[in-house]
Amino acid sequence: MKKVLAILVLALTTSISFAQDAPETTPLEITGSGDLYYKYDFAKVPNIGTSFGTDQNSVSLGMLDIALKKTIKKVSFVGEVSFGPRGQYQSILNGDGTDANEGNSFHIQNLYASYAVSDKLSFTAGYMGTFIGYEVISPVGNFAYSTSYLFSNGPFQNAGVKANYKISDKFGAMLGVFNDSWNSYKADPVKGLNAVGGQLSFATEGVSVYLNAMDGSVSGTIVDLTATFQLTEKFKLGLNVADFSNEDKVGYTGAAIYPSYALTDAFSLGLRAEYFQTKENADALYYGINPDQSVTSFTLSGNYKVSGLTIIPEFRMDSNSDEYFADSDLAPTKSASQVLLAVVYGF
Repeated sequence: MKKVLAILVLALTTSISFAQDAPETTPLEITGSGDLYYKYDFAKVPNIGTSFGTDQNSVSLGMLDIALKKTIKKVSFVGEVSFGPRGQYQSILNGDGTDANEGNSFHIQNLYASYAVSDKLSFTAGYMGTFIGYEVISPVGNFAYSTSYLFSNGPFQNAGVKANYKISDKFGAMLGVFNDSWNSYKADPVKGLNAVGGQLSFATEGVSVYLNAMDGSVSGTIVDLTATFQLTEKFKLGLNVADFSNEDKVGYTGAAIYPSYALTDAFSLGLRAEYFQTKENADALYYGINPDQSVTSFTLSGNYKVSGLTIIPEFRMDSNSDEYFADSDLAPTKSASQVLLAVVYGF
């Protein structure tokens, strides 16, 4: 009997010991989204150069996005992959580029790990969604479905290593070194971690402000300010201002404001008003605009939310300083307008 009791005590003690040594872990988090849209340009041709929602008079796919997150003690891991055209050209393709059709399967959006040294300091390394800009690739994170010129011409992801430091309950700072080029997980072996980036942040109840900067001999220099102000319970105002230059090859300056108002618990109405100007560089390549041009864009969007589904009706009108767009007779014109209806489900 004593031997039985001794074995039971030993087993219990061992069980408690293993329980104490077991890693502190969180359940695997799985989040994501799926979206599709219909867009019609009044000129009856694809006209406005947005990153997404480009198909004319078609019910088209956005993307199916799946993100995984796991934390064990002080280490966390994030992996995010998307399927579909919305993430295709802003992410890592699954092929080596030798076959024109091989890039139409899955696309990596994020793949990185973080280590929390303390409650204030953490390090992150990998391929990360950029810290620059107001809008993001996933439609769940934006009020409008179509995207701004600032978004389309800025970075989408940066690969590298960064340190985040919590200065106080309201202030934070980030400093990192990144691959020489935007949106690439593989650096030029000669240049390597050629870019330096940083962020100063201020966040309190109802207000968040981020001052961002990145500089590299290949990627160029970009300074970016984003801010969100919850002015009342129903009225929110967003702001994005940026300036980018890369020697004499490329450059732009732009600003956008994002007022939105919650008319009911389920329906909100928002506006994006943007001014975007390219710098005078003849060999520059931009998305949706030519060198030495400016464009003013107004996008009125509604958000109707039911459970995880968001329905987004949208009207957009863009005006260029030159005859950049085409009318219904395919003649050059300075303005273009379109309507769009998107459905986005987040989980």
